[in-house]
Amino acid sequence: MGRRGLSLCVAAVLAVVLFAACSTASGGTTGNAEAPSSNGAATVERVVDGDTIIVHVDRRRERVRLIGMDTPESVKPNTPVQCFALEASHRTKSLLPARTSVRLVGDVDQRDQYKRLLAYVYRANDNLFVNLALVRDGYAVPYTFPPNVAHTTEFVSAAAQARDAGRGLWSACAPDQRPSHPDVATVKGDVGARRAAGLPP
Repeated sequence: MGRRGLSLCVAAVLAVVLFAACSTASGGTTGNAEAPSSNGAATVERVVDGDTIIVHVDRRRERVRLIGMDTPESVKPNTPVQCFALEASHRTKSLLPARTSVRLVGDVDQRDQYKRLLAYVYRANDNLFVNLALVRDGYAVPYTFPPNVAHTTEFVSAAAQARDAGRGLWSACAPDQRPSHPDVATVKGDVGARRAAGLPP
């Protein structure tokens, strides 16, 4: 092969390498723009309220909404502090103090209309499923927001057990004082929630 042919060969190889590198870099940037890291590792900065936390993940600060459940409102603008809201907020703070390592697991939709990251949150040191623990202990009620439905059955079952045992908001709050969603209406005996969902008592 002559000098000209060799030069052309080298130029072609360099062009292929540069194209591959640019494609990889571009794909990496797009893939990381919205989603957390593949293992979901994050560190808690602080708890906002019973179902919202701020974490650091992939060198970003993210506001995370725990999905599949809902706690009474304590910091929502123009909304009075609701029954058992402060207790729920304190419970989440006790489960996830600052600098706690957590694992974030997403569902179908990764963000809500407020741009919050949506996640099932697991405490790293013992794998506690925080969303489920809050429902099971009576600090939250089920709240399914399709298409994020991976744990709906678990949340509804845990809420039924909490209600039957009179845990947390199930005994502390009247039916019309609890967060009310169609899921709650499936919990046996919650007449207030059934009416709010348009179902017969």
